[in-house]
Amino acid sequence: MSANKSAQTQSRALRTISILLLSVIAFTGIAFVTGATSFKLGLDLQGGTSVTLQPRIGVGESGKVTNESIDQAVEIIRQRVNSLGVAESEVAAQGTGVNRQIVISVPGETGRRIVDLVGQTAELRFRPVLVEGNAAPSVSTEANPAVSGVPIEVSNAYAALDCTIPENRQGGGGDNPDAILVSCDRAGINKYILGPAEVLGRQVTEASSILDPTAASGWYVTLEFDGEGSSKFGAMTTRLTSLPAPQNQAAIVLDGLVYSAPRINEAINTGTAQITGNFTQEDATDLANVLKYGALPLSFDRGEVQQISASLGAEQLRGGLIAGLLGLLLVILYSLMYYKGLGLASVSSLLVAAAMAILLFLLLGEWIDFTLTLAGIAGAIVAIGITADSFIVYFERIRDEVRDGRPLKSAVETGWARARRTIVVSDMVSLIAAVLLYFFAVGGVRGFAITLGLTTLIDLLVIFFFTKPLITVLAGVKFFGGGSHWSGFSDKSLGLVKKAETGASI
Repeated sequence: MSANKSAQTQSRALRTISILLLSVIAFTGIAFVTGATSFKLGLDLQGGTSVTLQPRIGVGESGKVTNESIDQAVEIIRQRVNSLGVAESEVAAQGTGVNRQIVISVPGETGRRIVDLVGQTAELRFRPVLVEGNAAPSVSTEANPAVSGVPIEVSNAYAALDCTIPENRQGGGGDNPDAILVSCDRAGINKYILGPAEVLGRQVTEASSILDPTAASGWYVTLEFDGEGSSKFGAMTTRLTSLPAPQNQAAIVLDGLVYSAPRINEAINTGTAQITGNFTQEDATDLANVLKYGALPLSFDRGEVQQISASLGAEQLRGGLIAGLLGLLLVILYSLMYYKGLGLASVSSLLVAAAMAILLFLLLGEWIDFTLTLAGIAGAIVAIGITADSFIVYFERIRDEVRDGRPLKSAVETGWARARRTIVVSDMVSLIAAVLLYFFAVGGVRGFAITLGLTTLIDLLVIFFFTKPLITVLAGVKFFGGGSHWSGFSDKSLGLVKKAETGASI
């Protein structure tokens, strides 16, 4: 290698190291500016909220509890929780037969809000308004006797209903879509007699929360229907436009509770609708996410809500961190004892990799609510071995080249050309394993898969953009290039002394 080319190689290596270290410093600044200064911990480390949902037997049009319906409910609830950005939650069925229950465990202080949300059956109905009146009960029926299809018992139930009482505004689903419904609105201002449902939630294909800065209502939810829903919604709105108030209103009912009952001024044949109701951003987002994944196949009663302690997790965390630190210390000691001065490259690379992993976990926790669990910590500890393995592959390749008579600067480049393929293939195997674990596993195993995958990617970045350039720089230092006893490239370290002695005795 010519002196000019060697100088250019050294310059590129220093530039690469500088860019990587400056990037780490920059992301450290971003972490402090965005407030990402502490890890978000999972359920096993910080505790949270757990609730049991008990299927309601024999209620509504599909009250039969089967293994299939419970499994379907578990999947829908899990999708709802994931859509809200709550990582490392646990949703599982327990028990057998009609005694099967669904247990939801959510980390952190937001657990109660999530529990309230995911337990909704999300039975969405579009019903025509037959009667609308004040929320308070009345002595005599407020129902218009001219309205056909309103039995006297329904009128009496409507008159007796007091929507000012919060318990009467809980909803809960289980309403028969083919029957007349007496219901309150969610604000407790009005009560209604509603006709049979004409459009159902299963005919909704998409739901989104949108902010309308020009309207006083602020946030609202938009719905898109499938072909059948578009046709039925168009027919319903066409019919209602010709009726007097309040029969020209269409009530949007979720779990038996009226969210809004807008007046229909013209036919809507676009296949879309809006749900308004003075929503906050959180309310609109929650409602859209619930509707997006469809209704639960069963109605549920909420069982005991418990706060989960993290005391056991704290002990396990302490043990896991001690194990990780001991493992890291052993890797450092082995590197320094076996590779001597060259081991400093592996130690510094491990420290850079650790800094990058910590920053990544902090920033992802702030940006996408990534939570760190015991399984995730185990994945990060396993990555120490993966990173050390990459160093060993490269270092041994360099030493082989030096044994074959190449000068150190040349051995660094030829050794890298031959070692990098092995390193990449090894890390790709780990990445594939992490991806498969993530998609085919649930619970804590997914946390293990995420951290294993992230730290494997960090290993590739460090070996390509720090370790290799660092070795290139060290090769130009006389201490290493001259084969000093403590450099790791002395004849004794390379095993050349033993060979020479063996050759002399023959």
